[in-house]
Amino acid sequence: MANEKLTLEEAFERMEELLDKARTTPFSSKKIIDSELMRQYLDEARINMPAEIKQAQDTQRDRQAILAQASKEADDIIRKAKEEAKRLVAQEAVIQQAADYAKQIIAEADKQAADIIAQAKAKDKAIKDALSENLNKSLTEAVNILKKSLNDVETTRAAVAKINPDAPSGAEKKEEPAEDKKDKQDKKYSK
Repeated sequence: MANEKLTLEEAFERMEELLDKARTTPFSSKKIIDSELMRQYLDEARINMPAEIKQAQDTQRDRQAILAQASKEADDIIRKAKEEAKRLVAQEAVIQQAADYAKQIIAEADKQAADIIAQAKAKDKAIKDALSENLNKSLTEAVNILKKSLNDVETTRAAVAKINPDAPSGAEKKEEPAEDKKDKQDKKYSK
């Protein structure tokens, strides 16, 4: 049997058989077993113990070490967090000063933007006023030139009529503008 390899289940079965076949001592419920044979079965059971059970035992042994390490790391994290909180509180004054400075810069920028917009609107109004004035002046000059030209035409026509009184003057039969003809036609059809 020393060379024979047993599985874990076979080792347990043999132990049960050994217990079942053991002799009882007279006047007692105790049994006498072969201790050497029982030790061999136990050794076989230990040797053939599944890897998962061995791993579970290793894990159990390592558990305390892992918990101790985790506790130490947690303490370090808490200590660092407290130090960081102190540092942040100390920086709060600096942050508040920076925020105040930023508000001041924004207010100045808003004021400058409002001034630039007001100046641009004033320039726009001045340009429009100047343009309107120049346009009105140009139109007035054009009207004066047209009136003078019309007077010159009338004067020329009158001079032609004095020279040749029998010639048609052109003022007798005026051609109606196309728009006036169209309006008259529309009125005629609408009646």
